[in-house]
Amino acid sequence: MRRAVIVDTVRSPFGRGRAGGVLDGIHPVDLYANVLRGLVERTGIDPALVEDVITGCVIQVGEQSGNIGRHAVLAAGLPESVPAVTLDRKCGSAQQAFDFAAQGVIAGAYDAVIAGGVEMMSLVPMRANRLGKDTDGVQLKQRYPEGLVRQGISAELIAARWGISRAEMDAFSLRSHSRAAAAEDAGLTARAVVPIDVPTADGVRRVTHDEGLRRDTSLERLANLKPAFEDDAMLRRYPQIRWSVTAGNSSQVTDGASATLIMEEALARRLGLKPRAAITHFSVAGDDPILMLTAIIPATRKLLARAGLGVDDISTFEVNEAFASVPLAWQKDLGVDPERVNPYGGAIALGHPVGASGGRLLANLLTALEETGGRYGLQTMCESGGMANATLIERLQ
Repeated sequence: MRRAVIVDTVRSPFGRGRAGGVLDGIHPVDLYANVLRGLVERTGIDPALVEDVITGCVIQVGEQSGNIGRHAVLAAGLPESVPAVTLDRKCGSAQQAFDFAAQGVIAGAYDAVIAGGVEMMSLVPMRANRLGKDTDGVQLKQRYPEGLVRQGISAELIAARWGISRAEMDAFSLRSHSRAAAAEDAGLTARAVVPIDVPTADGVRRVTHDEGLRRDTSLERLANLKPAFEDDAMLRRYPQIRWSVTAGNSSQVTDGASATLIMEEALARRLGLKPRAAITHFSVAGDDPILMLTAIIPATRKLLARAGLGVDDISTFEVNEAFASVPLAWQKDLGVDPERVNPYGGAIALGHPVGASGGRLLANLLTALEETGGRYGLQTMCESGGMANATLIERLQ
């Protein structure tokens, strides 16, 4: 039986997705190319063996258009024989990329494939790909006559439905920053980071650390932030909303890239490589597109059922912190011990470059399993439109 294994995973440092952020000045093709090159150099694989590069990227316009995966392959100096494809499953794009890669290996379509993602949100902002005035169509409007809502409104609706208070969300956010700081100080998150040289007017700026971490934040500072999505029209439509989602308990707009080498296990071992984990099970799920961010719950349940496991069999979970209410609702619904969730912080502290975040979650998940000796790790990612994917990995000795 063929088994898909993770040889290694790397990522760039994450920079704030705005003008003046630490990655401002580098083209997204070059950012992703540097990460691809770093992965090849770290693993020592002959790049001619790579049969495809599957790339997540959400806003595929402007500098991120034209199959950015292929452009980055060529920019990285990989052989011209290496093809690439770029996909969009919203925030789960990079995770979907390595799911597709692993499924291809298991099916026999690939023996060696790179899966990754890139997003320069400072350069190509969210919604920049909505070029038409009407992207919903007549029949979607007929099904949802009041229209779909922004993700921040969905986060508010989730907080109301699961009874999650502003204090709980702020405490979760502070924990994200505290855990991320502790992991950075211990050198744990740095294991996956490829330094990036950014061109500047004075030469080159080398970036080695995530920019979004706020070591000086506190519950008092978080409590003073105003709700970010308060809207009179939504208040009339959804009177249950408490208006408690703020910039402090939401993920950060971010620039970044990630890449993972996935191979058929026998080939990896024949080449003298040491796989870190096997990717064993996958699931995708859809849910209410108004709540939008809750599909991680059925996706997790589906994945555990397929694997014949329960939540107590999972050593570490990575649940994307799109908004604090999302992992908190997931924890409450599934009864998961919070100590096993996002042990090195998440997107609230580290940022969320939407096309690349799946690789950051995977890197933290692998490191946590190796540090604790855990066997199984599960990551799940909520996605625009009411979707989610979930992936199960098993650490290899």
